[in-house]
Amino acid sequence: MMDESNHWYGHSRILGRYCGLTDEAPKRIQGYLQHGWNYLHGFPPNDHWCSPGYPRFVWSDTLRRRGWSMGRRGHYLIGAPWIYLLELEPDLGVRPEREGTIWYPFHGWEKSSVSGDHGRLADEIRNVEIGPVTVCLYWLEFANPDIRQAYASRGFRVICHGDRGSRWDGKGRDFLRKQLVELRRHRRVASNRLGSALFYGASVGCEVAVYGDPMQFEDERPEYGGTARRKRLWPELHGASVDPELAAEVARQELGFEYQATPEELRRMFGWKRARAAAPPSGTTTARRREAATRRDKHPAAAPPQQPEAGRRGRPNDAAERQGRQEPGARRRERRADRAAASGRQNPPRGVKP
Repeated sequence: MMDESNHWYGHSRILGRYCGLTDEAPKRIQGYLQHGWNYLHGFPPNDHWCSPGYPRFVWSDTLRRRGWSMGRRGHYLIGAPWIYLLELEPDLGVRPEREGTIWYPFHGWEKSSVSGDHGRLADEIRNVEIGPVTVCLYWLEFANPDIRQAYASRGFRVICHGDRGSRWDGKGRDFLRKQLVELRRHRRVASNRLGSALFYGASVGCEVAVYGDPMQFEDERPEYGGTARRKRLWPELHGASVDPELAAEVARQELGFEYQATPEELRRMFGWKRARAAAPPSGTTTARRREAATRRDKHPAAAPPQQPEAGRRGRPNDAAERQGRQEPGARRRERRADRAAASGRQNPPRGVKP
């Protein structure tokens, strides 16, 4: 299975579809796939579970260079799975008019929660945003009725894109598709921290905003540098109003649009070269060739008449001829045996009288 995180949020299914494979059973990726926006080296600080010698598939060259400086090797630039989804779904969720804001509060994960006041954050959102607001919670926070109520009580629509899933269940297979539909529905995307959702939104035309209590992990790693480092690296992306063109350009860099690979390249990098591909779309050259081969298999052409054995060069047509061709050799062996016997009679061994 290599690593379970390769299959979170439906990433392996999206990349498989892009490569022409079915998404019913996502393939094992030979390496480690960056699963979310990251400003360290694409992976957590304690990435000891990434076995040395296996490739690391990262989103941007900045992460590759930073990883190299920190002793990591074997990086491959492929961009985010999100850009492959946009290639597959250019019209999914597109609307002639967008309205409102979709807000993503910073969230914890299965092994670490965040501390912060959701009620105070909801009040700040209500004071800043104009128009309808949708608050999208991670499934852990969505399962908490107190957190849901903190936003719903302010009149916000509260949703969840679902569980991030795994290779063996289908819970996360449509996570990014649901997110794409919601982002294309809204005019703005906002959060209290820079993250994947903001860059995804900026890449499909949303205005961007970052404000409010950033909240904290209970055991946040110092290697990330905290809020101060994020504001130092991207000061232009913080605030209730951000230049949309600038945000879109940064999103293209962070998501690695320029490193999008071809299906053939991905199959080679992921170890999918010998994987059985799904049926090609009807009408394509590949489909026509496959149909022709199937017809030949079902209705083979009549076999050409066999030539007489005698007419096939170098192959006798009966046992008598084969025996005749073998006789000269037999006669030579007999003559040698006769000569040896005669020689023995003419020159008897010493001590033996003739």
